[in-house]
Amino acid sequence: MIPVPTGVRVWLATGHTDMRKGFASLSLQVQEVLRRDPLSGHSFCFRGRRGDLLNVIWHDGQGACLFTKKLERGRFIWPSLVDGAMSISQAQMSYLLSGIDWRNPQESWRPTSVG
Repeated sequence: MIPVPTGVRVWLATGHTDMRKGFASLSLQVQEVLRRDPLSGHSFCFRGRRGDLLNVIWHDGQGACLFTKKLERGRFIWPSLVDGAMSISQAQMSYLLSGIDWRNPQESWRPTSVG
């Protein structure tokens, strides 16, 4: 796991994105569509049309990082807005990357005692 400093905001690019895009194209989309600075140190998440592929671009101060995750089963839960950006917490991003509904995570029941 790559340590992400505290205070880093996570932005979701609503709608779908062409997953063939690389650093330059995604950074340009962050600037022009999301109206954010791609070098700010914040994370920007993009989802493909089918919903099972996610790209995250993040500038760590030394260079740009591009992370990709593909779910074997299921789809990433994504906001229904067509264009724009939405901010989520780092905890919600953790749920998102695990394929869990980050909008309303459910705690699983655990027994309090044995027997």
